[in-house]
Amino acid sequence: MFFAEDRIEHMRAMILATDEKDRRAPLKKLLPMQRADFVGLFKAMGPLPVTIRLLDPPLHEFLPKREDLLVEIAHLEDTKPRSPKLKTLRPLLARVQELHETNPMLGLRGCRLGIAFPEITEMQARAIFEAAIIIKKKGGEPHLEIMVPLIGSIEEMRNQSAIIRRVAAEVFKEKGDKVDYMVGTMIELPRAALTADNIAEEAEFFSFGTNDLTQTTFGISRDDINNFLPAYMKAGIFKQDPFATLDQAGVGQLIEMATDRGRATRPNLKVGVCGEHGGDPESIKFCHRVGLNYVSCSPFRLLVARLAAAQAALEEKQAGGEMKDLLRNSGSSTQ
Repeated sequence: MFFAEDRIEHMRAMILATDEKDRRAPLKKLLPMQRADFVGLFKAMGPLPVTIRLLDPPLHEFLPKREDLLVEIAHLEDTKPRSPKLKTLRPLLARVQELHETNPMLGLRGCRLGIAFPEITEMQARAIFEAAIIIKKKGGEPHLEIMVPLIGSIEEMRNQSAIIRRVAAEVFKEKGDKVDYMVGTMIELPRAALTADNIAEEAEFFSFGTNDLTQTTFGISRDDINNFLPAYMKAGIFKQDPFATLDQAGVGQLIEMATDRGRATRPNLKVGVCGEHGGDPESIKFCHRVGLNYVSCSPFRLLVARLAAAQAALEEKQAGGEMKDLLRNSGSSTQ
């Protein structure tokens, strides 16, 4: 998602705030920006379902890099020790130091942001529902699917779902209208897959975030795998890049297990895949075999994905015909 400069400024003000009161002020300024985004999105999508993932990236991604700040401050202290800019940069560095994480992709991100700072989830939910009501009153038919990222337990899902549903009720009462919506989650952690039957008590749909699910299952960083992937490919340990083609034996087993367990709790559970694997033909065929409803992929891979999905459906149909012939022949031979 791309941010204009004023939006980045408000995001940074929210992140740099040290208490809820100070965070709510920039969030209030971000609300109309987010609402306008969703109005445009719902207008463009018409009656089609729209899945919206709540804020997911680590907060540090919206701040200057710690190393850059250290260099800039050191340079100013050496050349312009009385520069008024230092009064801004020093507290900024202090906050960046506080938020610094050794492994940010396993740190304060995803649903953890909304649990630690519930006002963030509130603002996003309000922007979504207010935008949906605006579009509905103009004759549109928005269909919302709000997705909570990085869930690892039903307690996390309940926490965020409760905020979303509370804000929805508040907006519907204020506007005198309502829209249909679902609250679901992105399954990105092995624990979420293993406890999918419990999570499905609260989540109305699943989307497998296969990029992170691959990272957390293998214990391999997607950003760093190229340091040793060539050696693994040469040694035959990996037949292909697990971030390009789904690891069906491991990650795939978690997907199939979570789908079965989720639907045991909620039979009509909508399940899909979101990630690089959504555009890979072999991965798409696997998703079809295990009963997923859809795959999501980059627009650049859309034609390949559609062709692979059609081939998977055709192969299943042909396999079904072959099975019927086998059963027919078997029946004839035993009569």
